Amino acid sequence: MNELTEGIFTDGLGFDGSSIRGWKGIEASDMLVMPDPGTTFVDPFSKYPTLSLICDIEDPLTREPYDRSPRGIAKKAEAYLKTTDAGDTCFCGPEAEFFIFDDVRFGGASNHASYSVDSNEGIWNTNKEEFPSLGYKIRHKEGYLPVAPNDKLVDIRNEMILTMMELGIEIEREHHEVATAGQAEIDIRYSSLLKCADKMCIYKYVVKNVAYRHGKTATFMPSPSSATTAPACTRTSPLESRQAHLPRRRLRRPVQKRALFHRRPPQALPRPLRHYEPDQ
Repeated sequence: MNELTEGIFTDGLGFDGSSIRGWKGIEASDMLVMPDPGTTFVDPFSKYPTLSLICDIEDPLTREPYDRSPRGIAKKAEAYLKTTDAGDTCFCGPEAEFFIFDDVRFGGASNHASYSVDSNEGIWNTNKEEFPSLGYKIRHKEGYLPVAPNDKLVDIRNEMILTMMELGIEIEREHHEVATAGQAEIDIRYSSLLKCADKMCIYKYVVKNVAYRHGKTATFMPSPSSATTAPACTRTSPLESRQAHLPRRRLRRPVQKRALFHRRPPQALPRPLRHYEPDQ
């Protein structure tokens, strides 16, 4: 803690940008991390008390935000939105899905390549000796909202949720997802783009570390098994704007207007909605 001074929030801390693939070449590798004091939290997984912060990235010479930093891009997107007539704020409500595996293996050499993932929930383990084998395997595409003992991950998901809540992340719901082999979903409460992105970084950190603490591996990879439903990250992202063009004397409080909501037929949709294409 002796190195935690007010100066690091204005001067930043240097690091080697060339060590991050795709960021900087070795000839221009000096970069700065600028800690954001509003993102501070105590790491719940470290043996010794550890303070964690989310940082912005800057060029040490120009002090301009780095154009490949995801957090910097999110800030630019929020600033640009305010200059348009589409809205003032973009809210994001992600519904992230992931797998929790009991065994993960991969390998490769000049003459072979292989990988395998396994889960004690997997339907392919119905004939596996498990000392004892009790059944309760989830069939393909029948994993949506099962209960115990088919759903064997309730306690792990609850531990993930409680840890996130301790770190200030509001949780809406959780459940087992469609696929066999430990597919899960935990939904967090919507917030603005940048705040939501920061929360999702902590979300993934918590999910992976809680799983690891239980001797399991959590992954957000798109499709770890060809026979299972692929995880997604569905998100709701309405744009809201304030009707600033109305006479002030008629406004008792700011009027919220959803730029992406319209009751008219598709051909009469407002321009912001026709140009807004959400994806996953």
